[in-house]
Amino acid sequence: MELFVPDFWHWWMIAVALVIIEILAPSFFALWMAVAAFMTGVALYLIPGMEWEYQVFLFAILSVISIVAWRHYYSKNPIATDEPLLNRRGEQYVGRVITLKEAIIDGQGKVKVDDSTWKIEGDDCPAGTKIKIVSVNNVVFQVESVS
Repeated sequence: MELFVPDFWHWWMIAVALVIIEILAPSFFALWMAVAAFMTGVALYLIPGMEWEYQVFLFAILSVISIVAWRHYYSKNPIATDEPLLNRRGEQYVGRVITLKEAIIDGQGKVKVDDSTWKIEGDDCPAGTKIKIVSVNNVVFQVESVS
């Protein structure tokens, strides 16, 4: 019984399949595995007699190298954006001054900001006091009174 040994074009088809997976479920992970599959196909094209064990090993090594190289490059060169806080809603409110509708009692309270109600922590203050949001911890604003 002879074992199936992939040819170079099999690796290129795997690369195409991984690119399609990346398009359907973008994660920037399958793309680098597709690069590794393509490079494995190129290596097999240049060295046609390569055993399947070496092909799989080469694919695994190239996958790890390409993913680690991308992560290293991305950490050094992050994508610049004009909306850095777009998906961090709580951080968008840091620095904002609002008036309390309800008092802060025992260091905790609630405040309505735009269309949402947020928990707040800070010094006790009566209703009507102006407070400034100084930071956010998960979904709790840390506030201080504005004199």
